[in-house]
Parts: sequence; structure tokens; C-alpha cells
Amino acid sequence: MTAAAPGEEPLARPDSPAALFFAFNRLALQGFGGVLAVAQVELVERRRWLTKEEFLDTLSVAQVLPGPNVVNLSLMLGDRYFGLRGAAASLAGLLAVPLVIVLALAALYAQFSHWPAVSGALRGMGVVAAGLVIATALKLRSTLKRNPMGMALCLGFGALTFGAVALMRWPLASVIAVIGTLAIACAWRALK
Repeated sequence: MTAAAPGEEPLARPDSPAALFFAFNRLALQGFGGVLAVAQVELVERRRWLTKEEFLDTLSVAQVLPGPNVVNLSLMLGDRYFGLRGAAASLAGLLAVPLVIVLALAALYAQFSHWPAVSGALRGMGVVAAGLVIATALKLRSTLKRNPMGMALCLGFGALTFGAVALMRWPLASVIAVIGTLAIACAWRALK
């Protein structure tokens, strides 16, 4: 774990697997449409279990592993502090109550999906989720200053990815294969 920067408080750590369970449960219940933005606030700013850099490093690993990013992040963080018990507690906190809520909402949606207000609400939630992702990116942009590739190249890859996915509508797998490979090559060269 990284030590706190001079003038900063030292990082905290969870007291027990139960603390991990309740933290990830709180995180999951706040993150409607996506938990990533809430995870950064909860784990870095509120609980101070990770620095911004540690959060980004852990998230980077979570993104290349199979499965949802935040699930992988919860498993890694739980394992870091309490091994298998911590990983299980984090995962249970992240998935238990939201699973019940999603099953109930699915049953309701089957009954009311034909209502225009329901489809409009779902479109609105998609916009909110996109806004949360953008807000998280803006909060974490300060860490790009320390990136070995430099801020300009990182922003360039971000813009290229946005253009390929959002504007040109390329399949995400192709974007990751092409732009991701190019970004990895640039990072490898910068670290060399």
C-alpha cells in the first residue's frame, strides 16, 4: 500500500470483513446504473481505504480480468485486507441486496413495460449513468499528471476511444483490441 503524501492523513483500513460488507453494500445501493463513480467516492474520499492512484491501479487490473469491474475491485480489496473472508464479504455486500431489488424490478417491468413513462424513465437513467462516468473521469484526471505516458497522450487515447465507440459506433471489442493494444505498447515504451 502507498503511504500518505506529506501533509495528508494516513490511509485507514477496514476493521473487519463486516465493515467491507457494509461499505460495499452502501456503495451498491447508491450506484444506480453504475457503481464506479460511487466506488471512487466511497473507497477513496469517504473511507480513505485507497489513494486515488491505488484506486486507479486496482481498477486497471479489475478491467482486464473477466467479469464486472466493480465486482473484481471488491474481490481484490477484500482479499487485500482479510483474504478469502474479506473477498467473500465484499462480494456479498456488493451483490446481495441489489440482486433482490433487480429481481423485484424485473417482475414489475414485465407488468408495466408498455407504459411510456417507464421507457422514458429508463432513458433518463442511462443519461444519469453516463454523467456519473464523466464525473468520475474528471475527478481522477489529476492522476494523469504522474502517468509515465504524459497527460496529452492519455487524453488523446481517451478522445480516440470516445470517438470510436460513441461517434463511429465501432464494436467495443474491436476498439479494445486496436486502441488498447496501441495504448499498452505506448505505456510499455514509456516505462522502459
